[in-house]
Amino acid sequence: MPVDPSSLLRDPAITIAQRQADDHELASLLAIADDVTARTRKGGADVAEVVVRSGSELSARVRLGEPELVEEAGHRSLGMRLMKRVPGGEKSLRVALTSTSDTTDEGIARFIEDALELVELAQPDPFAGPPDDALLTKGPWPDLDLYDPACGTVDAAEAIRRATLAEAAARAFDPRITNSEGASFSRTQGAVVMTTSGGFRGGYRGSYASLVVTPIADEAGTEKKRRGYHWTARRALARLDDPKLVGEEAARRTLRKLGATKIPTSELPVVFDPDAGRSILGLLAGSISGGAIYRKSSFLVDREGTRVASELVYIDDDPLISGAPGSRPFDGEGLPSRRLSIVEGGVLKSYLLDSYSARKLNKSPTGSASRGGSGGVGASTSNFILRAGTTPAKDIVKQTKRGIYVTEMMGFGFNGVTGDFSRGAAGFLIEDGELTTPVSEITISLNLDLMLQRIDLVGDDLDMRTSVVSPTFRVSQMTIAGS
Repeated sequence: MPVDPSSLLRDPAITIAQRQADDHELASLLAIADDVTARTRKGGADVAEVVVRSGSELSARVRLGEPELVEEAGHRSLGMRLMKRVPGGEKSLRVALTSTSDTTDEGIARFIEDALELVELAQPDPFAGPPDDALLTKGPWPDLDLYDPACGTVDAAEAIRRATLAEAAARAFDPRITNSEGASFSRTQGAVVMTTSGGFRGGYRGSYASLVVTPIADEAGTEKKRRGYHWTARRALARLDDPKLVGEEAARRTLRKLGATKIPTSELPVVFDPDAGRSILGLLAGSISGGAIYRKSSFLVDREGTRVASELVYIDDDPLISGAPGSRPFDGEGLPSRRLSIVEGGVLKSYLLDSYSARKLNKSPTGSASRGGSGGVGASTSNFILRAGTTPAKDIVKQTKRGIYVTEMMGFGFNGVTGDFSRGAAGFLIEDGELTTPVSEITISLNLDLMLQRIDLVGDDLDMRTSVVSPTFRVSQMTIAGS
């Protein structure tokens, strides 16, 4: 019989034992990172930055009440960025990235040897280098509630049970729900540590769990079928929505798509629900990364200090939100985490910069570095959030005489260099402030620069399920291509 994960949170003895095991794991990973850093420096590298990760994942999918897939895996990996000065070239460094999943003594020795050989083959780069040692954080770091030990107690039987409950609730909700693409429950937990020759040393643990349900409904009188979905996700297991409620909401969202049709091509206001709005916000995040800016592959090059959105738009990148998916106590280079104001009242205030892109642009790093498993570093978001407005989300629809309410977008129609945007969409027609006919097979388009500047209403319905977060918002006018 599967263990009730919530019981572990009520049992102090188990919680203490789990914490002791977690502390031991972090200490073990730090010992590996310290050793590799020291040996790499001794081998001749001028800079060594080592990241060690470990963790486990479980995913279970059921369909039509039967288990269809169970996957479980554990991992431990080691990644490193090392640098070596070019003889006679004080300002140029050769850089190498390397990684391994073999953390035995022999595997680590071979890993260091190969890395030192690889860096000798790299081309010198005058912008390469570690962050200034004075910028590194030494701790202590804030407790951001990133880890729930209960996540790791969910076994395959419990994952299947949760997914089965959710799918069953969706299928029982209405007889028009005749099929299902299934329900999936996933959980992951792990630890990451980093040490650098510049003096940084730290690590933390994290967890995340999610449940998604995807029912299918028959379109009466036709052979068409409509697919919908709903999901819940949180870092803490106990904060997930009830599986039955997730399944019922998935069914509700599927049924409201029945009868979807095209509408005539027109220019209309477009209201984006939080999921669709998150997709728009993600496009902006990619356009303000330091890499996109110094490569001149963004429409926002040289736009700092200028208006890029309406005065209602305030966007933050905030890694310090307790329990949020993108939170972190320090960035991928060991700089302290801090909230960064990206857009204030429609004015672009900052790009997202790691040390390399900051040097390329003659600016200061913003604590926005993200480090991959191979040791590679680039600028990235943490929790990228369009701040909630004061308008209740339902009132945005009420204040729209005629328009489109977008709940889903398809395709990848965005050009980051020009800002041109065009994607397939589905949702509902808004008439006299009410959602009426479901619509599908339409295309919405407008340059992203204009789209952001035409935002005229921002809702109050933030939901921190993901690291890119948007409330409902309205764009005053977009081109709708339909029939």
